[in-house]
Amino acid sequence: MTSKQKTISPIDGSVYVERHHADAEQINVALEKAKKAQATWRKTPLGERKAICNRAVDAFVANKDEIAKEICWQMGRPIRYAGSEVDSFADRSRFMISAANEALAPIQVSEKAGFIRYIDREPVGVVLVIAPWNYPLHTPINTIIPALLAGNTVILKHSAQTPLCAERIDEAFQTVGLPDGVFQCLHMTHEATEAVIQSPQINFVAFTGSVSVGSNIEKIAAGRFIGTGLELGGKDPSYIRADADLDFAVENTVDGAFFNSGQSCCGIERIYVHESIFDAYVEKLVALVKQYHLGRSDDPTTTLGPLVNASAAAFVRDQIQEAVEQGAVAHINPKDFPMDQDGTPYMAPQVLTKVSHRMRVMTEESFGPVVGIMKVASDEEAVELMNDSEFGLTASIFTQDISTAITLGQQIETGTFFVNRCDFLDPELAWTGVKNTGRGCTLSKLGFQALTQLKSYHIKI
Repeated sequence: MTSKQKTISPIDGSVYVERHHADAEQINVALEKAKKAQATWRKTPLGERKAICNRAVDAFVANKDEIAKEICWQMGRPIRYAGSEVDSFADRSRFMISAANEALAPIQVSEKAGFIRYIDREPVGVVLVIAPWNYPLHTPINTIIPALLAGNTVILKHSAQTPLCAERIDEAFQTVGLPDGVFQCLHMTHEATEAVIQSPQINFVAFTGSVSVGSNIEKIAAGRFIGTGLELGGKDPSYIRADADLDFAVENTVDGAFFNSGQSCCGIERIYVHESIFDAYVEKLVALVKQYHLGRSDDPTTTLGPLVNASAAAFVRDQIQEAVEQGAVAHINPKDFPMDQDGTPYMAPQVLTKVSHRMRVMTEESFGPVVGIMKVASDEEAVELMNDSEFGLTASIFTQDISTAITLGQQIETGTFFVNRCDFLDPELAWTGVKNTGRGCTLSKLGFQALTQLKSYHIKI
């Protein structure tokens, strides 16, 4: 009898899903099927692969309401927002399908008399996708669709918090007749997942999650000479310049900081505001944050749901308490949010001022509903503080001076730079990061590159 994984719903602490972990035989069968299927799938014309993926997306979206409910109960996103991830799943998939012909086309080189020369893109083989719970649909699909379009087969290992998302994706592909073994999902223990990474059948690993686990995956894969895509932590900053549209900046940074209860890799976790508008900005931001309704995720009136579990909430509470003890000022009274309760995933949002980079809340990833706001005297000071981080996923500036913003953006160490927006993924742009945020790239036409192997053709005629 294999061990079991249990998904505890943050809504009420109940066991929402229970699944057996795959045993060694089941895993070996899946690996062999994936390897065997890839030899045939890679020969399938790209047009046919695209058609199958399109049909799978249609099949997936057809179950939007039920999938939204499952996301709500598995990881706690308010039901009023949960369906939007199904929409983004479809949008990203459609873009990558539309981009496949150009992204996978052979690279032409200059003409040379007597020769035919070009560089082709071949599939790498079997791709292992290890997906997170916080955005359980559109994060894995960033890799799954381009991997399949490129002629690879895929094995999806989803977070134990959101196993139904893996099963829904698998169901969509099987419904439309994807050949057996081309896409599979497995519920596995950490130890089994590590063994799969070391398996000779695996040719690429895509992981989204913590820095510590990403570092471990890199070590496990070392010496196998396979590719790894690692999207890890973030501590994303925003800078509000003196000339910013104040109301617009407040509205966008509040949403960027507190959507999904702050559990977003690219969520705003620290804000720097020019001293001339600091007080006005803080006043407006605090007033807007107080309008959130903390409650059960299955309540349509809830705008701020619980964190994924009680330990995640305790971690954020510890950061806040420590910052206050070091001199930070907390602007939100948790008692104004009746559902807030220590020892549970339900946590009131918090806004801190008089913070500094001596405090963990300004340097360590929080992944919860808290943001620290610092006053700065100049662009130079803002850029220095924005770069004072081990992470570099996204950064944003709010200003009416676009030229200056672009100049500042060239100085900021980040994977994506926003002006007058934040916390958004455009599928036509590369999603990447620097420093401890990881390595690799998904989305855009460039997102296909790591999932293919270059092969040069040098033909004398």
